Amino acid sequence: MNYDETLHYLYNALPVFHKIGGAAYKEGLDNTLALDERFNHPHRKYQTIHIAGTNGKGSISHTLAAIFQLAGYKTGLYTSPHLVDFRERIRVNGEMIYKEYVVEYVARNKAYFEELQPSFFELTMMMAFCYFESQKVDIALIEVGLGGRLDSTNVITPELAIISNISFDHTQFLGDTLEKIASEKAGIIKPHIPVVIGEAGTLEVRAVFERKAAQEEAPIFFAEEEKPLLAATKSSTGWLYETREYKQLEGELGGLAQKKNTVTVLSALRVLKERGFNLPDAAIYKGFREVTSLTGLMGRWQIVRTHPKVICDTGHNSGGIQYVAEQLRLESYRTLRIVIGMVNDKDITAVLRLLPTEATYYFTKAAIPRALDTPQLQAQAASFGLQGDSFPSVEEAVTQALHDCESDDLLFIGGSNIIIAEALPLF
Repeated sequence: MNYDETLHYLYNALPVFHKIGGAAYKEGLDNTLALDERFNHPHRKYQTIHIAGTNGKGSISHTLAAIFQLAGYKTGLYTSPHLVDFRERIRVNGEMIYKEYVVEYVARNKAYFEELQPSFFELTMMMAFCYFESQKVDIALIEVGLGGRLDSTNVITPELAIISNISFDHTQFLGDTLEKIASEKAGIIKPHIPVVIGEAGTLEVRAVFERKAAQEEAPIFFAEEEKPLLAATKSSTGWLYETREYKQLEGELGGLAQKKNTVTVLSALRVLKERGFNLPDAAIYKGFREVTSLTGLMGRWQIVRTHPKVICDTGHNSGGIQYVAEQLRLESYRTLRIVIGMVNDKDITAVLRLLPTEATYYFTKAAIPRALDTPQLQAQAASFGLQGDSFPSVEEAVTQALHDCESDDLLFIGGSNIIIAEALPLF
């Protein structure tokens, strides 16, 4: 098989969560443990950092990866889902995994995979672990796929665990209360391994983390309580932070949620330094300032055009959309236009009630089975006073929205990772 044929095999022979949703979810670690045994525990050959949470995992993991690679560490980064290219999931020092490695890895182990029947996520995660071993990385940042306790990535024993925040998402798997969701995410806390909590949110959620940390005798740090961030000022390109340790720290990522993510990263950096990692100030300043070019991060309040201004953001649940809605209110424009599509296993109403009623909407759906039908989305949106037309594809919705735009309009594209994935190549 060549590379395209290999990807076709991966997408069609294995259940892929971001395409079909719950049918691809395999509870438990049996397959992962079998894979781990088969490949001789590759993640034990390098140090790791484990990142969980409802929102912010990608921004936090990419920022830390940028800092580590600038500090001279050969740095692996495993994230999901990808937006445009499958290989975005697996990077070393910002460079995507070689196509040849993907082809050879699948070809060499195809018979075993067909016998075991792992999920797409389980297989690609182990591919990442093996690739990092082959590249002799010093450290790898590993982003949790879903939850924590039963997530495939939870076979690692990291140097640090990070839990960004807790919000409602994947409730059919993680539970229907914040405490239940927190309990699942707290499953990445390991014996004697420090954990940084970005936002506890409520006393009840905080108590969940404290109990689990006490059981594991794990040092626990609440980033918000440490107050490492003194001030944040919006700049033309992102944020200018004043922190206890770093004066005039320029943050490239411009979304409002990045203030919270930055607090988490700063707390994590303090713990990592205390554990002996050499992370010079110069690496921290440049890592914050140039994270997208260093790591390839996309879709975080990403401005893809300026006249008219077009912004893409992957926020897709109520926790993420509340920041999107707040930031849209701060923007200046003649007319606000929004291209939106969602998947059918999210809490649609929780998102729709947060969106601005004065915008003109272009309802659409991604080309995956899991996408919510456009007429259904349009009808639900209308009940919240959101008006607009429907379009059968993301390309048609974006094309019409751009056609309708004046130069001083604002076009926002979002609602789902998959919408962003299909929109970005258009720019």
